[in-house]
Amino acid sequence: MIGLLLLLWLSASHPGRYQVALVGFYNLENLYDTVDNPMVNDDEFTPRGIRRYTAAIFRDKLDKLARVISTMGQEWVNTGPAILGVAEIENDTVLQFLIQHPLLRDRGYHLVHADSKDRRGVDVALLFQPAFFTPLKAEKIKVTLPPIRSQAALTRDILYVSGLFDADTIHVFVNHWPSRRGGSSRSAPARMMAAQTLQRKITEIHTASPGAPVIVMGDFNDDPTDPSITEGLQSVATRAETRAGKLYNPWTEMYLSGMGTLAHGNSRALFDQILWSDYWLDSTAGHFYYYRARIHQLPFMVEDRGRFRGYPMRSWNGTRYRGGYSDHFPVYVVLLKKADAAF
Repeated sequence: MIGLLLLLWLSASHPGRYQVALVGFYNLENLYDTVDNPMVNDDEFTPRGIRRYTAAIFRDKLDKLARVISTMGQEWVNTGPAILGVAEIENDTVLQFLIQHPLLRDRGYHLVHADSKDRRGVDVALLFQPAFFTPLKAEKIKVTLPPIRSQAALTRDILYVSGLFDADTIHVFVNHWPSRRGGSSRSAPARMMAAQTLQRKITEIHTASPGAPVIVMGDFNDDPTDPSITEGLQSVATRAETRAGKLYNPWTEMYLSGMGTLAHGNSRALFDQILWSDYWLDSTAGHFYYYRARIHQLPFMVEDRGRFRGYPMRSWNGTRYRGGYSDHFPVYVVLLKKADAAF
C-alpha cells in the first residue's frame, strides 16, 4: 500500500484518514565523482582540477544532499519522496553513493538514469522507492537545438519513465533545460525547443491513452510565467483552467508572490517546478490526487552571508567550496488518497 495512513485534519473539505505520497525534484548542483572522464568536460571536478575536488569534498557533498532529501516533507510522511527527480549529476555512480548514504539507505531507493551528451557531462535521473513505484519503460528524449558555429549544440536529454503508481500507469518526465548562458532572450529559443519536444511526446501519450496521468518535473531555467512553460508546455495557473491537453502549474502563484528556488542574477527565480495533467486534480475518482505544492526551505539550507544571503546555500562560490547544499531549493508536491473506511 502506497504511503502512510495518517489521521489528517487537513481542512473542512479533507477530513479523515488518507494515504500520503510525495513527488519531488532537486537540482543537486554539480554532483560529480572525482575521477576524470575523458569523454566529458569534467577536469575541474578532479583533485588536480581548478576546484581541487577531493574525495573529502565529495563525501561532504553527499552528506549535505542526504540531509536535505531526508528532511523533505517530514511534516507529511516519514518515508520521504516516493519519486524524486534529480538534475546535475555526472553519472549513476554518484547516485548509488547517495542512495546508500546512512540517512537514505532505509528508504531503498532505486534509480533510472539518462546518460546525455551534455558538454559538461551532467545528466538527469529518477529516484524511486519500489514500494511506491514500479517502472515499466524508460527512454531518453533527445532535444535537438540549433547548431552553434556549424556544430551541433548539445543539451541534456529528457528522461521519460512510465510505470505503476498505485496500480495506475503514470508517465513521468524529468527535465533540465538549456541554461540562460548568453542571456535570457538569446537562449530562450533553446528552451522553447525543449518544451515543444516534450509537448509532442505528451500529445502522443494522450492520443494513445486519453486522460493518462502525466507528471512533468525539472529545472526548466525559466520561470512559471515564461513562454516556454505557458505556451510550449501549454500550462495554466489555476485548477479551473486545467483540462485535457493542459498542464496545471501550481508554482505560478508562488512565483508571482515573490517566492523562488534559486538566485538568478540579482533576483529570485523559480526554475524548479512540477506540473500535472488534469487526471491529478480529481479528488473524487478514488486515486491519488494533487493537494499541495511546497518549496523545501529549512533554515540550515539558507545562505547566511555575502551577496547570496537569504538564497540557497550553495556548494560552490566560484571555484571555492562553500560547503553548502545546493544553489537550488528542492520542491515537492503532496498527493492524497482517501483511505478505505474499514481500515
